[in-house]
Amino acid sequence: MNLPNKLTVIRIILIPVFMLVVLAPLNWGKLTVLGSTIEITQLVGTIIFVVASLTDWLDGQIARKRNLVTNFGKFADPLADKLLVATAMIVLVGQNLAPSWVVAVIIMRELAVTGLRLLLVEQGGTVLAAAWPGKIKTNTQMFAIIFLLLNDFPFGFLPFSIGTVMLYICLFFTIYSGADYFIKNSQVFKGSM
Repeated sequence: MNLPNKLTVIRIILIPVFMLVVLAPLNWGKLTVLGSTIEITQLVGTIIFVVASLTDWLDGQIARKRNLVTNFGKFADPLADKLLVATAMIVLVGQNLAPSWVVAVIIMRELAVTGLRLLLVEQGGTVLAAAWPGKIKTNTQMFAIIFLLLNDFPFGFLPFSIGTVMLYICLFFTIYSGADYFIKNSQVFKGSM
């Protein structure tokens, strides 16, 4: 197993570790910094989430730079990414930190775009590259998760939740990028309805 694939496997393994840390009834205390009170379990869970997210970026960089792209990597890397994000989003709903309907829309879009990518590959080998709206969606999604887990640290002094703002920006770009992908690739459905 090459290094990028090992990093992907590590990301998958970190998902249940993340869940265990943030969901188990552990009482590790609290930390108050810059107007934000953070449960230590949330802090540790956030660190695990960030490390797992960084492996997603790192494995892709290494695979492309060293020409280590494999079928396992093509399958497992995007799957691991979606599992990590979906898990974190569901945890946020369970902790009443994110509205369930927003998370449902985000997860539905991920499933729909994944299905579209599979159809495009099946019908001609086209790989659906991430466009700028999708990249904004991904970045705001990651920051929303981090800020919500950390009770908006280091922006707890603001009169609004920066994590919630990022989540709604993510929602906008989730819908926009999803619609954009389907409009630009609608030919995949022609003659099949």
